[in-house]
Amino acid sequence: MGRYLGPRCRICRREGEKLFLKGTRCDGKKCPIEKRASLPGEHSFRKQKPSEYARRLRETQKLKRFYGVSKKQFVRYFEMASRQSGDTGENLLIILERRLDNVVHLLRWAPNRATARQLISHGHIFLNGIRHKAASYLVKPGDEISVVPNEELRKIVRTNIETATRTTPEWIQLDVENLKAKILRQPLRSESSLPVEAGYIVEFLSR
Repeated sequence: MGRYLGPRCRICRREGEKLFLKGTRCDGKKCPIEKRASLPGEHSFRKQKPSEYARRLRETQKLKRFYGVSKKQFVRYFEMASRQSGDTGENLLIILERRLDNVVHLLRWAPNRATARQLISHGHIFLNGIRHKAASYLVKPGDEISVVPNEELRKIVRTNIETATRTTPEWIQLDVENLKAKILRQPLRSESSLPVEAGYIVEFLSR
């Protein structure tokens, strides 16, 4: 199954919280979840206490949709996290946080992760001085990221930085003037962009 192309606000309503899939619009009063927080669909008025299975499924779906990864990618990341030492849930969150499209978004060069993926796939991002088109690349300490020397594009990126309400995390060093960044270290569990019950996700995927 391909990537979801429907209304993004519907996803936030389904998960019951803002996933910030539409950039700055999510911060204002125009956000649909502010106007109508009910579940999407014909029977959205029906509220039932979720089962243990449903709670674990929702946490898994929320994390997958937040980072915009497919089910196949998500399972692959989980397998990678389970092979590493330490807590599997914590490892999974760190892996997802290290995705190049997520880093470009955290740098405020793109208003959301979907736009960040587009920037990368169109060849507008350099990684260690080389044009890079794989949004799924996992950054590591020492990696340097920059925007291509296209003045029109750089104006758009600077506008995105000025209008963003978030700040760049401490594990990334940003040079706003030259639109360059360097990965200083791996992110910590506490620096994850989305607070989730990682234990629920591990339990769901370990079935």
